[in-house]
Amino acid sequence: MRLLDLTLNTPQENLALDEALLDAAEASSNESREVLRLWEPRQGMLVAGSSSRLADEVNLNACAARGVPVLRRASGGATILTGPGCLMYAVVLSYELRPDLRPIDQAHSFVLGTIAAALGKNISGVSRAGISDLVLGEKKFSGNSLRCKRGHFLYHGTLLYRFPLEEISSLLKMPSRQPAYREHRNHADFLTNLPLGAPALRQALITAFSATEDCPNWPRSLTDQLVAEKYSNREWNERL
Repeated sequence: MRLLDLTLNTPQENLALDEALLDAAEASSNESREVLRLWEPRQGMLVAGSSSRLADEVNLNACAARGVPVLRRASGGATILTGPGCLMYAVVLSYELRPDLRPIDQAHSFVLGTIAAALGKNISGVSRAGISDLVLGEKKFSGNSLRCKRGHFLYHGTLLYRFPLEEISSLLKMPSRQPAYREHRNHADFLTNLPLGAPALRQALITAFSATEDCPNWPRSLTDQLVAEKYSNREWNERL
């Protein structure tokens, strides 16, 4: 698998690159298009799921007052707040190489199980919870989502390690749909940071996915196209 450890300059570019990696894999007949991308936002931002209703999930007035951009990703799931102190990852996997991952529950199980096992070598108490969360004990540190296409799927998510958790309660509303294990806890009581630094987290993921190949030719032009046509477009970001 190829490794792309790359944070671009703007929130829009960073969201676009995840989708561009999936689209580039779909357009290629080369089996080596599987890739692990790692990045960390340079500023705080809200990222809504493709079907998220902003008014239901986001404190829009607080975001506007603090200048926190509200964007929308191509994958599903609920809105997240991310920024410095939250390592982001994206992995593009091939159905041709991994036909057993076509069922969505198997995709969740494989990716989250791989990450949990890798982190568990350094931290005790890491496990999967709900459909697509990772927890330390009973507290969530990772939310994840996926987007499937014909030949590949994109699985991406968050790893909180030094994030100012108090900001989440002021910018995100309590979700209307909650996993049972949350037990109606507020954000402050539900979320936690991992006791690992970014270098250790990066290395754990790189090792877990055997991402040993360089990725010098990432899809720059496709990323720019998606930024222009989608991620900088209010009709996309504010459509729901």
